[in-house]
Amino acid sequence: MEKIVLTQEEINDLKSIQEQNSQLIVSFGQIEIGIQNLDTQKLELIKQLQILKNKENELAKALQVKYGNGNINIETGEFTKVD
Repeated sequence: MEKIVLTQEEINDLKSIQEQNSQLIVSFGQIEIGIQNLDTQKLELIKQLQILKNKENELAKALQVKYGNGNINIETGEFTKVD
């Protein structure tokens, strides 16, 4: 089997490509970790949103029991009863 020695320029080009490939792999890994962190934050926010919606529903039911059906103007605090 004949051995051929590559030129220094060819070797440098190959090393540069390998180095760039390694950098891309690291960058992809960092992005994936960021995505995982964002997914975790998103799930936590979804939980908090559900808790808030539950509180809103509970308050709406309590106000309806207390005042009946109607509309509330949050700015003035006035309740207008609907027949």
